[in-house]
Amino acid sequence: MSNRFFFGGSDTEDSGEDSLPYPKPLARSAFLTPEFNPHTYLSTLRNRHQTLEDLRADLRSRSQDISKELLDLVNDNYEDFLSLGGSLRGGDEKIEEVRLGLLGFKRDIEGLKMMVDEQRKEVEALVHQKREIRKQMQVGRALLDMDRRLGALEQSLQVTTNGSHTEDHIEGTDRGFSDSGEESDDGQEEGGGISLARLNRHARQYLLTERIMRRIGLTQPFVAKQETRMTNVRDTILLDLGNALKQVGGQGSERMMRILSIYRDLGEWQDASRILRERKS
Repeated sequence: MSNRFFFGGSDTEDSGEDSLPYPKPLARSAFLTPEFNPHTYLSTLRNRHQTLEDLRADLRSRSQDISKELLDLVNDNYEDFLSLGGSLRGGDEKIEEVRLGLLGFKRDIEGLKMMVDEQRKEVEALVHQKREIRKQMQVGRALLDMDRRLGALEQSLQVTTNGSHTEDHIEGTDRGFSDSGEESDDGQEEGGGISLARLNRHARQYLLTERIMRRIGLTQPFVAKQETRMTNVRDTILLDLGNALKQVGGQGSERMMRILSIYRDLGEWQDASRILRERKS
């Protein structure tokens, strides 16, 4: 439909619609930008002298044109698309290179893993060796302590290495013990015999040495060789206890009870009973 305008009574016909400015076609380049955004693009069309329906028609027409161009492109290059896979050359070689590279990397990883395992086993062996050395050091210290205590007992009891007693020890045991039950400050009985404190000290040192030997192990070679020395020391202690018990005063005295308690600690109660029976007879 056309409008006619008349100015100043003139009957000249003016084609108004033909003279109106038409919007330019939508630029194709606007759709090809990598950062194309529909909302941003539509916002740039706010000053376009065109109705929304006309704009939709233009966009729909533009979409149809693009679809037709794409279809024409596929039809024109259909055979090229089909032969595209066959035209690719050298792909197998590249894949083989990648596969060989992965195999080499896998071998390197396995080699590193084996190296780490070997290092771990070596460290574990060294730790175990360190523990064994520490145990051996502890055993060595215990052996030295045992030998020192046993030597001190032999010296105090005046026992030689072959089990015999020195003349001083024999004379001391033959002199007998005082019946008074009193001890002087130097550890000797007033009558010249061995004091109960010394007898008790000998027994306790013997028992302590025996516990050390059992803790180390009686089958340990060095410990096993000390059995004779321990037997001689024990026999000497029992000999001194027997002499003290024979020379003690009346039945039930404090001195006798202390001697019997030493027998009990040594586990030689039967030997004490035998001596008491001999006293009565």
